[in-house]
Amino acid sequence: MDAKHSSIAEQSIPAQLLAWYDVAARDLPWRSRPGQAADPYRVWLSEVMLQQTTVATVRPRFSAWVDRWPSVAALAAADEADVMAAWAGLGYYARARNLVKAARAVVADHGGAFPDTEAELRALPGLGAYTAAAVAAIAFGERAVVVDANVERVVARLFAIRTPLPAARPAIRAAADTITPDARAGDFAQAMMDLGATICTSRRPRCLLCPIRADCRAHAAGIEERLPAKAAKRAKPQRYGTIFWLERGACVLLVRRPDKGLLGGMRALPTGPWGEAAPGLAGAPVAGRWRLLDDRVAHGFTHFDLELALATGVAQAGDEPAGEGSEWWPIADLPRAGLPTLFAKAATAITTATPSTGDRE
Repeated sequence: MDAKHSSIAEQSIPAQLLAWYDVAARDLPWRSRPGQAADPYRVWLSEVMLQQTTVATVRPRFSAWVDRWPSVAALAAADEADVMAAWAGLGYYARARNLVKAARAVVADHGGAFPDTEAELRALPGLGAYTAAAVAAIAFGERAVVVDANVERVVARLFAIRTPLPAARPAIRAAADTITPDARAGDFAQAMMDLGATICTSRRPRCLLCPIRADCRAHAAGIEERLPAKAAKRAKPQRYGTIFWLERGACVLLVRRPDKGLLGGMRALPTGPWGEAAPGLAGAPVAGRWRLLDDRVAHGFTHFDLELALATGVAQAGDEPAGEGSEWWPIADLPRAGLPTLFAKAATAITTATPSTGDRE
C-alpha cells in the first residue's frame, strides 16, 4: 500500500469503527452509552480495576464498590484498611492504596472534581500514562492516544507491526496516534477496546466480522494470528516459604503486612522468609509445636513463582505474637478479613485439611 492510499485508509478507520461501535458497544456498568457524557469517577475506577484483570471478574466487584463508595469524595473519606479489604482478590494491591491517595488529592487539590486534561490527570497518585489518557478521552473527550492490551493487538495487526513486544510498543503507539480522531475520542478508544475484546481476539480472530478488515495489513498478508509477536519469556525464579496458621479458640492469628513490598498493607496469615530453599519453621510467629501439612500452596507473582508449605499450631497460655497489626480473627468470619488470593487459598487448604479447635472434642 503506497503512502497516499495508506493515508486515505487511516482517515476512514475512525468513521468505520465508530459506526460499528454505535451498534455493537458492550454494555458495561461503568460505561455510558455512545455519545453520552461519562462519569470520571466510574471511568477511573474501572480502568484501575481492569489492569491485569478480566471484565468478568471486575463487573460484580465494580458494582459492589460503587454501592459502598459511590463518589470520589466517599472514597477519599474511606478507611484505607477497608479499601484494601474490599480490593482483595483483584491483585496488584498498590493500586488500591493509590486509589485512596488519588481520591484524597482530587478532593484536597481539585475541589472534588477530577482534572479534565491528560497532563493534570497524570499528576495524580497512581495514574500512569494509559490511565490518564483513558480518563481524559472517555470522561472528558480530550484527544488522547489510549493503548491497552486489546488496542495494542488491534494496532499491531492493522499496521502489520512485526517487531516483538515489548520493543514494538513505541511503534504501536505512534501508529495508534495516526488513527485517533479529534472528535469522539472516548468512544473511539472504547471502540478499539471492544474490537480487541470481541473480534480481534488473541486466538482465532473473527476477521469476517471486523468493520476495518479491508484496511488490516496483517489480514491481507494472512499473518493476523501471528501478531503481535512476543519476545521469548524468561523463566521465572522459584521461591519457597511457609504460612503459619495459629489458632486460639475459634480465632486465627492474622498480621498486617508492611506497607511497602508485595501485598503491602493487607491482612494476611503470618509467613516466614521467602527464599531459594524451603525455610521450614523459620520465622514462626511463636515458639511451640507446629505441624507441617502435606499440602502446598503455589502462587505466581510477576517476577517469581512461590510455593508455600502450610504449618498449623494452637496458641498456648502466654502466647502473644509480637508485631504491630497482629489480631485474632474469628475463623467463621474469615471471608470478611479481605485476605489476598494467596492467603485465601492457604486458609481454604488448611481448613479443609484440618478442623478448627472450635470443632474438636
